[in-house]
Amino acid sequence: LVLLASAGAPSGEETLILYSKDGCCLCDGLKEKLAEFVGEPGGLPNLKLEVRDITTNDDWFQRFQYEIPVLALLPLQEGQPETIIPRSSPRASAGRIQQSIEAALQKRAQ
Repeated sequence: LVLLASAGAPSGEETLILYSKDGCCLCDGLKEKLAEFVGEPGGLPNLKLEVRDITTNDDWFQRFQYEIPVLALLPLQEGQPETIIPRSSPRASAGRIQQSIEAALQKRAQ
């Protein structure tokens, strides 16, 4: 997995945020599935993953403590909100999760 510390990915690249915390089995399972296609040829090569531990930031903790794992797309411009990706079933395949992310990217591009 590629971890980014800040926004501002090079042109053409998008940043996918995974809100998570240590000891979250659902989060770990989702990370494994994301590793199959995020940043990979044949998957989503222009997508970079940033994992955010909600226990390190009070705002993240308050927003997501009962909802992790949460996937979001980093805003394209400062001041815009993140694009939250609808939650997939823990049993969803990596391919299904990839389709959800692709749909969110396409919707945001319109």
